[in-house]
Amino acid sequence: MTTDRLEAFSDGVLAIIITIMVLELKPPHGEDLHALWDTTGTGLLTYVLSFVYVGIYWNNHHHMFQLVGRVSGGVLWANLHLLFWLSLYPFTTAWMDESDFARTPVVVYGVNLLGAAVAYYVLQLLIFRAEGPDSLLHEAVGSDWKGKISPVLYVLGIVLAFVHPALAMVPFGAVALIWLVPDKRVERVYTQRDVEA
Repeated sequence: MTTDRLEAFSDGVLAIIITIMVLELKPPHGEDLHALWDTTGTGLLTYVLSFVYVGIYWNNHHHMFQLVGRVSGGVLWANLHLLFWLSLYPFTTAWMDESDFARTPVVVYGVNLLGAAVAYYVLQLLIFRAEGPDSLLHEAVGSDWKGKISPVLYVLGIVLAFVHPALAMVPFGAVALIWLVPDKRVERVYTQRDVEA
């Protein structure tokens, strides 16, 4: 089967996730920046971090399926598995914010980030299997150093949360920064395929 419905459903879920997260932000009880920080300060920062993560997943998901010709039942379930972890972002983000970065909520947020990364990797593996050994996606992904270092940094962040919860935000933020750098692997293979066609 083609990827159209899977992509449309995933886009809709990700749009809802972002909407739910922004609805958690509280408007300031004043008219200056001090009021904004007092009311929304850390909530705005955690929202931005989680928004960036959802944007990264949406971007990479979109690029991934530009190179996928067909999906199997396993790919559909793996995609739902990814959406499950992403759908928890509003909950774990709000809990972390409302607890003022207490240890357990930060650890749970890190586990949420790690769960989404593992789910994305599983989705990628099942696409490789469905597409066969000549998969364009497999060619584009290559060694995937970003995909390999991200879970390591998430685990580091989870461990650091037990030392001091604020320290966990350093590796969590580092992963977001790594993925914000444009990745041309998929676009390069996609463009090459169009030239050869």
